[in-house]
Order: sequence, then C-alpha cells, then structure tokens
Amino acid sequence: MGVNYFTEEQQGELRKNPYINKVSDKSITYTTEFRELFANGYRAGKIPSQILTECGIDHQLLGKKRKDALVAMVKKCELRSDGFEDIRKCNLGRPVTKDLTDAERISRLEHQIKYLKQENEFLKKIEFLDKKAEWKEKQKQRQKKNSNSSKK
Repeated sequence: MGVNYFTEEQQGELRKNPYINKVSDKSITYTTEFRELFANGYRAGKIPSQILTECGIDHQLLGKKRKDALVAMVKKCELRSDGFEDIRKCNLGRPVTKDLTDAERISRLEHQIKYLKQENEFLKKIEFLDKKAEWKEKQKQRQKKNSNSSKK
C-alpha cells in the first residue's frame, strides 16, 4: 500500500492555512503554534478530526494514517525538552568534523580510543571462549577414544 499523494489543488488548499508551514506531495509540516494548539485540544478530550476542523484543515483530506501520525508526533513532542519546535532543521545528520577546536578534536579522539579498547577487549574474550570451547571438544573426543580403546 503506497503513500496517498496530495494533488496540486490539495497542496494549494493546505498552503492557504496559517497553521501549515510547508506542504509537499507526500507530507505536511505544521507550525509550532498548531502543534501546541493540537496538543491542548487533544488533552482536553477533543478528537483529532474536530481539532483539525476547528483549525481550518480538512481532516478527510489528510486521511486516517496522517491523523494518527499527527497524534503520535504531538505526543512525542510533549515529552521532548525542545517541546513543539521543529528540530529537523537543527539536526543535519552526521556532526561536522572540519571546524572542531583542538579541545573538541582531542575529546572526540579520546572517546574513539576508549571505544576501540573496549571493542578489542570484547574480541579477545570471544577468541578466548572459542579456543576454550575447542579445547573442551578435543578433550571429549580424547576421552571417547580412550574409552573405546580400553573396551577392546
């Protein structure tokens, strides 16, 4: 089952709403004000469709999955320290390593050394346990040989 795409007409209708920041053919980005308004309404016992209608957004246009996703997103935002702010623009993936100060670079390298030491210790333990298991297996085979040869 694929994504329900918005037509150009539907996107235009959604863009007119002051509570919507951005609309693409697949997604909607809501304003911080709307997220707070939605959370307050939802906590007050209103259903998502009612809140959307009060805010001038056609709930049927969104569909059930988008409404459910909106509820989940708002609940998650309530628990975050950033609140309802859109943090995607601040979090651009992998941290930049080009413009680090010497102290930051040293801290990062120390962390990497500590991680690699832990990884080496883990690999040593695994290798030791493998050798121990092989030794025990060889011991069992020797005992079987000895017990078989003594029976003859």
